[in-house]
Amino acid sequence: MAAITHELIRRYDRPGPRYTSYPTAAEFHEGVGAADLAERLTAAAAKPEQPLGVYVHLPFCEERCHYCGCNVVITKKHDVACGYLEMLQREIRDTAERLGERRSVRQLHWGGGTPTYYTPDELRALQQTTLDVFELEEGAEVAIEIDPRVTTVDHLKVLSEIGFNRLSLGIQDFTPEVQEAVNRVQDYETTSDLITEARRLGFESVNVDLIYGLPKQTPETYARAIEQVLAIRPERVAVYSYAHMPWIKPHQKRIEADDLPAPETKLDLFLTAFDGFQDAGYRAIGMDHFALPDDELGRALEDGTLWRNFMGYTVRHAPDSVAFGLSAIADIEGAFIQNQRKLNRYQQAVGAGRLSAERGYVLSADDLIRKHVITALMCTFHLDLDDLDKRFGIDSRAYFDREWEALAPLEADGFVKRGERRLDVIGTGRLFVRNVCMHFDAYLDQGEPGDRPRFSRTV
Repeated sequence: MAAITHELIRRYDRPGPRYTSYPTAAEFHEGVGAADLAERLTAAAAKPEQPLGVYVHLPFCEERCHYCGCNVVITKKHDVACGYLEMLQREIRDTAERLGERRSVRQLHWGGGTPTYYTPDELRALQQTTLDVFELEEGAEVAIEIDPRVTTVDHLKVLSEIGFNRLSLGIQDFTPEVQEAVNRVQDYETTSDLITEARRLGFESVNVDLIYGLPKQTPETYARAIEQVLAIRPERVAVYSYAHMPWIKPHQKRIEADDLPAPETKLDLFLTAFDGFQDAGYRAIGMDHFALPDDELGRALEDGTLWRNFMGYTVRHAPDSVAFGLSAIADIEGAFIQNQRKLNRYQQAVGAGRLSAERGYVLSADDLIRKHVITALMCTFHLDLDDLDKRFGIDSRAYFDREWEALAPLEADGFVKRGERRLDVIGTGRLFVRNVCMHFDAYLDQGEPGDRPRFSRTV
């Protein structure tokens, strides 16, 4: 891997998408809504043999972490959350009816918020509603995000009983000063004990999330936190860059900007994690992710089946995904369609028997090609031009002639290797894969509006 210098950071550290989707949510607009979703559900119903992905958003938390970038509802009033659960179950039933006989689910993910904000019995009831109308495919990935601070052994027992086989839980950093600065106090013993219990109950895979770039972090304290994570030895680890964007997330103003690490230090934090997990036997997977060699993500990297969607990296890719709950995004029949982002509007729509879609984006033929390119680079670090030609009936080398030439500086810096019919992201370039993908993004050329970027920085 080529040396990473401060000059290199200055050239490549710029705002850019994480490419959870392409086009990104920044391009969504209100010209796409409920009618578009209804049309696409009907089209999806005509393919009953194809499996689905299902995402369920449970947005409630009792407290807000200062770094949080998710769409959450902060309340200690449990009756508010119970009312939401009723609407969510209704939305699931109504959408399933529109899907006709297409009911097989390959990937099911509950995200938040804090899904374990709800009681074990409430979670059981929600899953029962889902399984009344959908059927889990054999070997389906059934995952849930949990918060160790509010998740009990009873939660884990019920989740295991109702079919969940993978847990994802936030750690961020075990350093007390960092935890206090971001309002996320979570001790090591609570986290370790919960993972031990999950394994005893038979959960197949545990993923933990870390964040670098938080206030008061140093490479030395972060190295100690990583040693604690390695002692737990989760099957998967995600190491995310903190995006400080208080003009978009006002609650982030509670974080003192002077406490944030400089870009050079922030990169050192990531390299501390990168080296720590690599040295401990983990494999780098896609962007910012690591997995043990015998985890299915590691195997998928080898055989080319790794995929990425709104639910994260997966090996259980489905051609269409439906999404339920506040702000949830469906990826269906060539369109991204997002539910209402305000709780009252979401509940009003579902309560009236309407689809709650608020905005979205219908992909063009060019979008579909670029979506495939960016996903391939984010998942496998290479692009096969012959395969691209066959998939889309194009001369890909001519189609991307401008982008191909623009990659020359990245090749000079050792980020990519341009072959006759292949593009590979190599060495240090894998740490900057977002910068590589940005060359294929047709929307970034339009520039950032005003003086406030829409995306986090790439370092």
